[in-house]
Amino acid sequence: MKISLVIPAFNEEGNITPLYQKIKEVLENRHDWELIFVNDGSRDRTREEIEEIAGTDERVKAVHLPTNFGKTIALKEGFKKATGEVIFTLDADLQDDPEEIEKFLQKIEEGHDVVCGWRFHRRDPLWKRVPSRIFNFFVSLLGGVKLHDINCGYKAFRKEVIEKLDFYGDLYRFIPLIAHSKGFRVTEVKVKHAPRKRGKSKYGWKKFYWGFLDFITIIFLTHYRVKPLHLFGTMGTVLFLPGAAIEIGLAVLWFTSSPHSIGGHYPLLWLGILLLIVGIQLISLGLLGEMIVYGFMSMKKE
Repeated sequence: MKISLVIPAFNEEGNITPLYQKIKEVLENRHDWELIFVNDGSRDRTREEIEEIAGTDERVKAVHLPTNFGKTIALKEGFKKATGEVIFTLDADLQDDPEEIEKFLQKIEEGHDVVCGWRFHRRDPLWKRVPSRIFNFFVSLLGGVKLHDINCGYKAFRKEVIEKLDFYGDLYRFIPLIAHSKGFRVTEVKVKHAPRKRGKSKYGWKKFYWGFLDFITIIFLTHYRVKPLHLFGTMGTVLFLPGAAIEIGLAVLWFTSSPHSIGGHYPLLWLGILLLIVGIQLISLGLLGEMIVYGFMSMKKE
């Protein structure tokens, strides 16, 4: 089968040529392959290195973005150029080892549609590994797919997976969850991970914070997109019932005791009212969402 490797690169001067040489060494005479470098608005010599390689090897395609649009846009542009039956993504920082490609292909041949890399012995600083483990725990717990390393850029996809998916913003890291929600088979393999030798990491604390927000988006899109009342109704009920219990209890106290005895419970009274109002609003929001979904589905049938 033909293999396409899509590699986004932003300010990776000095890493491009060694990565190409390693990929060529691993795949030469073993697979029909192509390599798509996507220069995501680099401000160093990344563009020149990519052009030099593309000028000497027709299997290498160069895509240059005018500015740094981010990894999602870079991947999408690379996917447009990919013609292989299996599409790999990996980072340009030399931390992903091309020798591991065969492991991914073996899983693909076993019938899986998406194969995610798992950096089993991750060679990154502790301040990156600890938040990442917390993040991966919640993704595995709530995302519906047991993955140890959702943030790993080393992945393989059947071409039909890419053709049927759409993602935006920073949702590229959640492609396996989106694919799983559409019925594709997702698995993972352990891969080697090397320490970065050149250049600077593009990931920081902001990425982890944004990642959690994006994860909330993915949970909504994959689990509740066509049943919003299940989400908002549950949240509203959780708030409404305690609020109702508080108000009923205070009402009983009012009728069974002296009306003046309720004076010390005013904070609780207002808390109950607040819970009732917010609960009703959330349930109403879920019902409104259901009406919108129903109207959209009806329009599609017509």
